[in-house]
Order: sequence, then C-alpha cells, then structure tokens
Amino acid sequence: MAVSFKPIQPLLQTGTNAASRWFSYIGLGVGVLLLLCSIQMFINIQQLLKEGSIRKNGFDYISITKSVTNETMGQPEKNLFSQVELDELKAQPFIEDVSPLLPNDFRVKLSAGSVLAFSTDMFLETLDNDFIDTLPPSFTWQEGQYNIPIILSSDFFEIYNVFAPGQGLPQISRETAMGIPVQIICEGNGLTETFTGKIVAFSDRVNSVLVPKNFLLWSNKTFGKGANVQASRVFVKTKDANNTELLKFVDQKNYKLNKDKTLLGRNKMVIQGIFSGLGIFGLLVVLLALMLFSFYLQLVIARSKDSLQLLLTLGYSPSWLSRNVARIFVPVYIVVVIAALAFTQLMQWSFHHFVMYDREELSTPLHWVTLLTAVVLIVLSIITNHRLVRSLLNKLHTN
Repeated sequence: MAVSFKPIQPLLQTGTNAASRWFSYIGLGVGVLLLLCSIQMFINIQQLLKEGSIRKNGFDYISITKSVTNETMGQPEKNLFSQVELDELKAQPFIEDVSPLLPNDFRVKLSAGSVLAFSTDMFLETLDNDFIDTLPPSFTWQEGQYNIPIILSSDFFEIYNVFAPGQGLPQISRETAMGIPVQIICEGNGLTETFTGKIVAFSDRVNSVLVPKNFLLWSNKTFGKGANVQASRVFVKTKDANNTELLKFVDQKNYKLNKDKTLLGRNKMVIQGIFSGLGIFGLLVVLLALMLFSFYLQLVIARSKDSLQLLLTLGYSPSWLSRNVARIFVPVYIVVVIAALAFTQLMQWSFHHFVMYDREELSTPLHWVTLLTAVVLIVLSIITNHRLVRSLLNKLHTN
C-alpha cells in the first residue's frame, strides 16, 4: 500500500527564506532564457548564411587573388599562383575543387569591324567548363576553326552601355550583342591572325572575357612565349563561401576573396562569437541559480531537521523521503523552463516576421535543438535536485 506524502508535507518549512527561493527561480529563468535564445539565434545565423551562399548544384564558386603590396609591385611572379599553391588550395577540406583563370600570353585586339566604330586592346582568359555558370553547347573550338565562341562578363557589358553614349557609341541589348560578330586579332612571335568572335553567353560569376580552353592553350603556344602561363586569379568550388575556416585560411595566406560573397561570412564570425558568449553566460547563470537553489534546499532541510529525523525514526526510508521532497520542486522547474521556452518562441516569431520578413530560410517554430535543450535542462534540474535532497537526507539519517 502506497503511503501518501500529503499529510507529511506541512512538516517541511518550505516557506522560510522566500527571498533566496525567488532569487533562484528568477535566476534560473533568466539563465534558461539567455541560453535558449542564444542557441536559436545561432541556428538562425547558420540557416541564413548557408542558404544564401549556395548558388548552383549545392556549391558556391568564388575567385581568389593575391594581395598586391608595395613590395610585390613590379614583381608579377609573386602575384601569380604556382602549382604548389594550387595544390595547397585543393588539399583544403573546405574546398572541393580549384581552377586557375589562365590569361593570354600575347597581344589581343578586339574590334567590331564596320558594325561599330569600336576597337580596343583586350585580354582573353579561360576557365574549366565546370566552373562557368552559363555554358551553352556552342562553347567549343577545334584547331583550324576561325570562329571563336565568347562568354562575356555581364558586368563588362553593363560598363560598355554606361560609357558608350559619352563616346558616341550606341547602347545595345544583350540579344543584339550576341548577334554582332567581332574581330579578334592575335599578334605575337611575328605572326598576326584574325579570328571571328561571337558572344554566346553572359556570365554573372566570372568577370572576364572567356574563350574555350583548348583555343587559349593553342594560341598561347602559337603567339606567346610557349611557357606554362600562371594565373593571377583562381576560382575555388566550395559548399559555403562564408565558411569561417575558409576565411581564416585566406587571411592567413594574405589572399583576397570576393568581398560581396564573403561579407556575411566575416560578420558571421563576429555574430556567432556574440551569441556564443551569451549562451555561455546563460549557462553560467543557470548553474549559479541551481547552486542558489541548493542553498535554499539545505536551509529547508536544516530547519525541518527535527521533523525529518522523527519521520526517519518512525520507519520512513531516506530514499522515499528524498524522492517525495524533491518532487515538490519539480513543477517549479517545469514552469520556469516552459516560460523561458515561450519567451524564446515569441522572440523567434518576432524575428522571423518583423526582422526577416518571413524569409523562407527560417521557420517560425523553434528548432528541434532548442526544444531538446529545454528538455535536457528540465531533466538536469530534476536529477540535480533529487541527488542533492537524497544526499542531505542520508547525512541526516547517519547522524
């Protein structure tokens, strides 16, 4: 037959030192709230940056260059990537693949012929096809072919349309530009050859004038010095352009990345540091609150010493008493954590609707990690409370 604890409960002087009890409740609530909010905001940052960085096929493609300093000016070999440096980049765990942006090693002139009174010295570059965002089937070339497909940077095209009126040139649409043949004049080693170029696509990723790789390798050998050409720009394939390890590696090597693609990542390190600090502070507050509550329990048991010793003398077991005494405070822990969880949910709802304007990367409900943390805190509080009461009652019983 189960013994009821209700007739015995009034013997415990739980109403004593109410200030200590309420301070412990408030401290526990504030600590849990800080901890849960920090965890949820940390997750929000991860989701926002992860979703925002992926461009195509689950990867992001960004260019890396070396920083030109006063010491390296006039020494182009120090601003070019060697094969050892390319292998080092590719060996990093946060980089999936690497492709150097190889330039021409000869003089190139670009002219629109009789269609437009436009002629300029130009550069050509090439990149592995896997790294190009817009790759039409016509972007191919074979030796002996005089028609060269070109992929032009969207930014370069916009720049032309900006300065064209000031030079007496007409502004043109993309469709028109893709229909205008241009003359590509290659000069070097005493040779001059004219090819017909045609824009077959525009690239939003690569700021360059791209031609097929086999054409540029052939033309460098024909019109250039014939040596292996090193690149001053390298494109890397990564799952997250905002990866903090990637940014640290780049800073350590004194390389430069696209600022617009890594700005969030650099802010991410600062923001994550802030919320990590808040989370640690919240955890410390939770631990301090539990310690304060332990002092309150010790005071309750000390004040109820005579009543508890009488109950032990009458045959009540220490384990039964400790289990029931600890159970008195279980609803308090549950209410405190649920209240903190409700405030965290309110914060998440406000952040999602009023700050992020219902962005799809985020969800209004709390993340499962935040909910699991709340459950773990409740279980941890109950276990800590029960062990403390059992320890105090066992000491009382032995005395």
